[in-house]
Amino acid sequence: MEKIRIFSLGGLDEMGKNTYIVEINEDIFVFDCGLKYADGFMYGIDYIIPDYDYLVKNKKRIKGVFITHGHYENMGAAADLARTIPKIPFYATHYTKFVLMDLGVKEENIIEIVPNKKLNFGNVSIFPMPVSHSVPGAVMYCINTSYGAICYTGDFIIDPMMKGHYDMDLGKIAYVGKQGVLCLLCESVFSERIGHTSPSHRLSSFFSDIINKYENRILFSVLPTHLYTIQDIFEGAKNTHRKIVIMGKKLQNFIHFAHDNGYLDYQEEMIGDLTNIEDKDAILLICDDKSNAYAAINKIVNGYDKFITIHSGDAVVFAEPRYDANEKTIVKLENDLAMAGCKIISLPATKNILHHASQEDLMLMIKLMNPKYYIPVKGEYRYMVNNANLANKLGIPPENIFLKQNGDVIEIIDGVANTEKFETIKVKECLIDGKSSDDIGELVIKDREMLSDNGIVLISATISKKDKVLIVGPEVTTKGFIYVKDSKDMIYGMKNLSEEIITRNIVNGMVDYNKIKTEIRSELSNYLYEQTESKPMIIAVVQEV
Repeated sequence: MEKIRIFSLGGLDEMGKNTYIVEINEDIFVFDCGLKYADGFMYGIDYIIPDYDYLVKNKKRIKGVFITHGHYENMGAAADLARTIPKIPFYATHYTKFVLMDLGVKEENIIEIVPNKKLNFGNVSIFPMPVSHSVPGAVMYCINTSYGAICYTGDFIIDPMMKGHYDMDLGKIAYVGKQGVLCLLCESVFSERIGHTSPSHRLSSFFSDIINKYENRILFSVLPTHLYTIQDIFEGAKNTHRKIVIMGKKLQNFIHFAHDNGYLDYQEEMIGDLTNIEDKDAILLICDDKSNAYAAINKIVNGYDKFITIHSGDAVVFAEPRYDANEKTIVKLENDLAMAGCKIISLPATKNILHHASQEDLMLMIKLMNPKYYIPVKGEYRYMVNNANLANKLGIPPENIFLKQNGDVIEIIDGVANTEKFETIKVKECLIDGKSSDDIGELVIKDREMLSDNGIVLISATISKKDKVLIVGPEVTTKGFIYVKDSKDMIYGMKNLSEEIITRNIVNGMVDYNKIKTEIRSELSNYLYEQTESKPMIIAVVQEV
């Protein structure tokens, strides 16, 4: 009997955190290991990853983590997983291996794979096939089972113009489809978009028009992992005799590695250095970071960059995707740039940097693979629903299409899905702040939210260790709550209330410190709400000397 279980630790009904599990009998295969960036309401959280508790408990059964491509939504949590399970192996193509190592995954943990070369794991084999995406070396995976292949597309578009390291082997995909596909897991991000994504992702002519139109300095804000867009900027600057200055060590490392390995094509004489920054016709590539959107340009506009000063007449091109969560940030930034006399250029609605499959791409993939079962993955739920509807239009019965949430298990026994059994694996999110690999937790976020909304009040007092009497305080310190000079009566009221609480909890030479702190927080909270209708965070510090 062959028992297959398919579920997700992240990536369903959300953008990012893609982590999909395929269990075949006792073997566990993990596909992608992504993160999700925090929105503006997460108060200091840098990114979010899945809880790996299930993988930790079953680490001896894990055969490997198979990464589709070098984007953080699909592999950004690899270093976190490697810290949790130190010896876990990652399978990745050459470029993706470079991105993994840049994240902090040790080289000995990474097994480099070659597209179209089979990987054997006992009775199960995995076959990586090249697909077209905005980074080189992107692959989809096919797991061969006794009852047909289980295929996971990763991210892809269908564009015959993309060649070399960006090429897609449609012949191999069609061949796998002819051999029989038991189940297809397919991305959903652009499932609402009519037509093919191509050619809206081709930007070289658009960038060429900008470079030829504007004679002054041009600043391009780019993401380092979107190499296809960076290639289009180089194409647009060909034969212009302008110097391109690559700003920042991270972006330089990515571009130089890509060029040395044939992933980027440009003439060496096009590259300038710091002496060219002030050239009237210079092109500057500014490295941005999705976790802190537009931070590099913000730094330049506010005069904090030690190399670049904004000049009136500069053109600033945002050659990166726009996300809803960053809309306020970019609007303010565009206002600041306009006040500095800059020309602001954004991609028109007809152009697109993200390389995801639109409706025609998805339907062609479904037709080529012709799966028995279909699982829409990657994207918000409405995208997954639209993806499912496309599959249904192509003849896949509704009962063979699975719309699931993270943790919902699909069980297939001897090639037949068990629709009567419903199993859910408990999954949650881990909130990562800075370099800490520990989950910050919801209570910390609630505290930060309270601080951001209502501020903090600190009550401090000192009690004599010998005589058990109040000798100093209570003192009141506030931050982000009230202006002390205009609220002397309220400060006096807080002091009196705190002193009364401390005094009544000193009984027969004994001091109940826990009760003092609890009552100060409770009674002071009620008092302040009556006075201000606000609930600041209250911290009581009572010590002995």
